[in-house]
Amino acid sequence: MKLTGIVLIVLLLVSVPAEAQCAMCRAVLESSGDQEVAKSLNNGIVYLMIIPYVLVGVTIFYIYKRFFQNKKNP
Repeated sequence: MKLTGIVLIVLLLVSVPAEAQCAMCRAVLESSGDQEVAKSLNNGIVYLMIIPYVLVGVTIFYIYKRFFQNKKNP
């Protein structure tokens, strides 16, 4: 249990920069040469990618709290 927790914490703290653009978006943005537009598009894609994970996390947390709340109060 302790090793799993340590590994999870290390994985959450270590981050690797990622490019979230698809191949077509990357090709169009690289040909235009505007790096600020490319960076903002990449940030927008990452933002949209995070929303499903947040929703799933909130749902799992809600189910977890409901399950253990019912177990403590019979």
